[in-house]
Amino acid sequence: MDTDVALAHRLARDIDAAFPALVAAHQDRLFTIAFRLLGERRDAEEVAQDALVRAFRAMHDYPKNRVAALRLRPWLASIAVNLARNRRRRIEDRHPPTSLEPLVDAGYDPAADGRGSPGTAADRRETQRELAAALLRLTPAVRSAIVLRHVDGLSVREVAEALGRPEGTVKAQVHRGLRELRAILESSPQPAVRATEPTARAARLVPALEAVR
Repeated sequence: MDTDVALAHRLARDIDAAFPALVAAHQDRLFTIAFRLLGERRDAEEVAQDALVRAFRAMHDYPKNRVAALRLRPWLASIAVNLARNRRRRIEDRHPPTSLEPLVDAGYDPAADGRGSPGTAADRRETQRELAAALLRLTPAVRSAIVLRHVDGLSVREVAEALGRPEGTVKAQVHRGLRELRAILESSPQPAVRATEPTARAARLVPALEAVR
C-alpha cells in the first residue's frame, strides 16, 4: 500500500493513472470526516465525492513539483471540511442536528479509551449516542478541530494546516472542546442508577487526550 509521500510522487508523474489509488486510500476517511461534521449519510457521501473531484481538478492545475510536495492527509481534509462547512450553512444556517444516530451506527466509539468501558452492549451504545449528540452541540470551529484531531487522528500540526489556523489556536480549541463535552455530559439527564456519578461518566465518555502533541 502506497504511503502518502509515495502516492504524491506517483500523482506528480501521472495524475490520471495514480488517482484511483488516492481514492482507495482516502475516500473512507473523507466520508467519515464529513459524516461526523454533518450527521447525515447522504450529505457526507456528496461531500466526500465532491472533495475528490475538486482534488483531482486542482492537481491537474498544479505544477508537478507542487503535486509531489502535497501532504495529502491534511490537504484533502481541508477540502472536505470546507465543503462540509458550506453545506451546513446552506442547509441549516449553522444549527447542528440534535442527534447523530447514523454516526453511532457507523461505529463511532469515542469511549474506546479503555478506561472504565460500559459493562453491557446496551450501556456502550447509550454512551456512544450521548457523546455523538454532545459533539454536535459544539460550535462548528471547535467541532472541526475535535473531529480532525480525535476522530481522523491528524496531528496538531496537520489539523492546523487543514483548517488554516495556528497550532496554538488548534490546541486551545481542542482543549476547549473536550472541556465543553465534559460539561454537556455532566449536565445531561442520566439513568437513576448512575445519577450519582456524573463526573466519572463524563471522564469515561470523553477521550483522555488533554496533553495534545
